[in-house]
Amino acid sequence: MKPSVLKIAISVILLLCISSFIHAENGVPVPEGSHTPVGGFTSTTLPLIVIDTNGLAIRDEPKIRASMKIINNGDGQVNTPSDTPTDYNGVIGIEIRGAYSSAFPQKPYGIETRDEQGENNNVPLLGMPAENDWALITNYNEKSLVRTTLAFDLFRMMGQVAPRARLCEVLVNSVYQGIYVFTETIKRDDNRVHIATLNPDENTGDDVTGGYIIKIDYYNKSDSWQSSFHPIGYPNKDVYFVYHYPKPDAITQEQRDYIKGFFTRLEQALYSSHFNDPGTGYRAYIDVPSFIDYFILSEVSRNVDGYKKSRYWYKDKDSNGGLLKAGPVWDFDWAWKNIRECFFANTDGSGWSYKTNDCNARPAVPGWYVRLLQDGYFTNRLIERYSELRAEVLDLNRMNAYIDSVQAYVEEAQERHFELWPIESDYKAPEVDPPSLTYDQEINKLKEWIRLRIEWLDKNIPRLQSEIVVHVEQNEDHVFHKTSFTLFPNPCSDRIQIKAVKSISRILVYNALGQLVYRSKIGIGRDRQILLSGLTPGIYFLKASYNDQNYDVQKIIISR
Repeated sequence: MKPSVLKIAISVILLLCISSFIHAENGVPVPEGSHTPVGGFTSTTLPLIVIDTNGLAIRDEPKIRASMKIINNGDGQVNTPSDTPTDYNGVIGIEIRGAYSSAFPQKPYGIETRDEQGENNNVPLLGMPAENDWALITNYNEKSLVRTTLAFDLFRMMGQVAPRARLCEVLVNSVYQGIYVFTETIKRDDNRVHIATLNPDENTGDDVTGGYIIKIDYYNKSDSWQSSFHPIGYPNKDVYFVYHYPKPDAITQEQRDYIKGFFTRLEQALYSSHFNDPGTGYRAYIDVPSFIDYFILSEVSRNVDGYKKSRYWYKDKDSNGGLLKAGPVWDFDWAWKNIRECFFANTDGSGWSYKTNDCNARPAVPGWYVRLLQDGYFTNRLIERYSELRAEVLDLNRMNAYIDSVQAYVEEAQERHFELWPIESDYKAPEVDPPSLTYDQEINKLKEWIRLRIEWLDKNIPRLQSEIVVHVEQNEDHVFHKTSFTLFPNPCSDRIQIKAVKSISRILVYNALGQLVYRSKIGIGRDRQILLSGLTPGIYFLKASYNDQNYDVQKIIISR
């Protein structure tokens, strides 16, 4: 071989090695036996996203400059890489996103649409309203290709806030990457989480009251604060709330203080003895319908992450209502399935997701729903709402039809996807069931899982009434127990009425120092009024003893 030819050959080999290295750095494997620039890919009937990084490696942070084309010629129409872009043809910033999912061979991406100067470029994409922040969620761990969009769409059909999303196929640096969920991110925006913008100079009055987006998620000391309360029944668990909007590096100290104070007042009301009072209890702070719908969707999907991770709330200014709302929903790749984690492994459709603290949840879960379900107002409306949704949004035939429509939509594309990421490979989530061998088997498994889950919920949602209590009292660990009597009015002035479910033999009242200040001289039975005119205003504790020698304690407040 001539020296010049040898040099050329060596150069070609080096270029191929460099190209392979770049693809590997991008998390973009080159399929074995590939002889075409797109690894055998020619066309799709799904929207097609083509990304070119100009040889740069995509990393976790920061975003790198790249270009993106979106080709979507219409439902059922063929889209090819050489077609004229329909939705976008321009600059983006791109990074690898996610925590656990970032280790998948099929990488998830965060995308920011930009102008030529690198500034945010708000554009409508794939029928979604204009914005600049987007995500490509991997389907490597979600082999039905349904679970994420099904959850998003159900929550939105309930009338709540959820991201819009589209299934698509993706090429990165001319290498086929499979089917992704192209979705809106959770962000304050008039077309996403529609709450007031909170600027750094808005630190007083109505301005500082909104808007906020807060979440339960992985946390550190700089992006979160610790709740003043432990979960019910778990006095050693610490709960942390994470700032999402404004971001931890943008939120001012006054805004931190306000939202922390709001959550503290909410939890004080929720964990107080008057928690079910419509004026002074939790209802003064939360939007009950959104909390009910979030509970129902999290339970229907038995989402192992629904309460402990990627769990969001948002709050607008007080002048716009000011109640805390549950949502948007996010993160369902471990939902709608049997996960080897405590009762989430049950294969008969059973188990309450909201009790995930019983499974040593990390991060720890607030005990809010445990408490809310003790209120008849909340629980009875939840039962009514579930029945209403079962007749429409959660009708089993309707959900199956949704799944069928997705199966038909990806009929041709799923073959390419699973040729690249074999469906029979082990699940990245610790699933109980063995991997499906075909896509049809995976779809049938999902349908059967939903059927069993719905059957269990139909029987057990009405039984939540057993969680309702007439009254509860709080001890120093914020652990609650049922009591057998109620006091009213409370706060009181000179007298208080006692109504009990069993006969009370003696009443003792202690002041805040633990000193006995009142003792009944005779048994009072089940219903009696006692005079407290001799006591000064303040906080007291009333101890009711029963004929069976058991007793209950409740806090009373005397005010004049």
